[in-house]
Amino acid sequence: MEIKRDKYLEMLQIRRHNGFVKVITGIRRCGKSYLMNDIFYEKLKEDGVNEDHIIKFAFDSAEDLLLIGEDLQELVAKKKKVDPKKFMAYVSQRMTDNDIYYLLLDEVQNLDCFEAVLNGYLRKKNMDVYVTGSNSKFLSSDVLTEFAGRGDEIHVLPLSFSEFYANYEDGLDYAFDDYMVYGGLPAVALMKTPEQKSNYLKTQLENVYLKDIVERHNLNSYENLGELLDIIASGISSLTNPTKLANTFKSVKNSSLSALTIDHYITYMQQAFMLSKVNRYDVKGKKYISTPYKIYFEDIGLRNARLDFRQIEETHLMENIIYNELRYRGYNVDVGVVDTRENVDGSSERRQLEIDFVANQGNKRYYIQSAYDIPNEDKMKQETKSFDKTNDSFKKIIVVGKSMKPRRNEKGYLIIGVKEFLLDPNSLEL
Repeated sequence: MEIKRDKYLEMLQIRRHNGFVKVITGIRRCGKSYLMNDIFYEKLKEDGVNEDHIIKFAFDSAEDLLLIGEDLQELVAKKKKVDPKKFMAYVSQRMTDNDIYYLLLDEVQNLDCFEAVLNGYLRKKNMDVYVTGSNSKFLSSDVLTEFAGRGDEIHVLPLSFSEFYANYEDGLDYAFDDYMVYGGLPAVALMKTPEQKSNYLKTQLENVYLKDIVERHNLNSYENLGELLDIIASGISSLTNPTKLANTFKSVKNSSLSALTIDHYITYMQQAFMLSKVNRYDVKGKKYISTPYKIYFEDIGLRNARLDFRQIEETHLMENIIYNELRYRGYNVDVGVVDTRENVDGSSERRQLEIDFVANQGNKRYYIQSAYDIPNEDKMKQETKSFDKTNDSFKKIIVVGKSMKPRRNEKGYLIIGVKEFLLDPNSLEL
């Protein structure tokens, strides 16, 4: 079964021949290689590009490396990188005319001096370059700097719910439950049984994601890293900071981990695209508040696997899913804070009200509240109090857990069910 990634294919299409290196980033196993080497490759052929003008090369493929006289086992054993001279000679042999050539490079961080090699290719008018990478040396912030402003990032997330549901064989409610528990990694979406899915997620978490971080940053072990991840996973959608996490680590794990070390570990997991740290934004004061902040998982299935699927809390998981959906749609997302004053026992007291998400894109802004259940009017007032105090005209949306067609309440706030919100690409514009 082929999983379509039409949004990312469109992003690649509109970047063709733009004079930049197209840098495809994302958590491991999210489908970066498949997007570039299969979906985009087939699209190029469909558009009339001859196969001999598409140069695909994977720097972790034993077969591809043999083409340039390199041996994968030897490279791994000696911890060496691919000789750039051998690779550049191979590319030169493949380019036999002045027509456009498409260079699709997978795991390019395994090529020595890859930044210099790719910068050199940018000077060729008949070469269009696309690359993927997985390790911390290949972070978009680092690589784009190396390309001196000539790198163009396409960040790939695990499957959105709409992508997931397009390949799901049962009903909508079953699909959302499955997605909320097992997430959107493409391999998981194609598996048939809960046992397969849970075992895959647990294995990948231990043997790929955490192991990668330990090796890249020369950590002594991943015991502390894993235990910190347990605490973060248990508290998704809650405000936190390194000091608070250090105190929790000490009380729950009965051992010490400094706030500075915790801050480093969170950064490492962000760099591996496992986690996203979301700062708070003062809506009225128009400024960012650095701490506390919230942490969300790039894939909710990995979060649940870390906790052995014991804490399936719909309220918090739905909030994480909505956050990822907003990012999938290309929005910059903050947690909103609205300062207000309220009369309490005859005196005026300062209060901070929260808006779950402030989504920005260009001159567009949306305020979004995630509320799994609103059983009565008091709960509705509680959820919308922060909206009432913003004193601006930006659109305000309440996403609820039950299936519900979009409607507006008496204040003009849009109320919509989470499944309807996720499946309608225009749900923010309703």
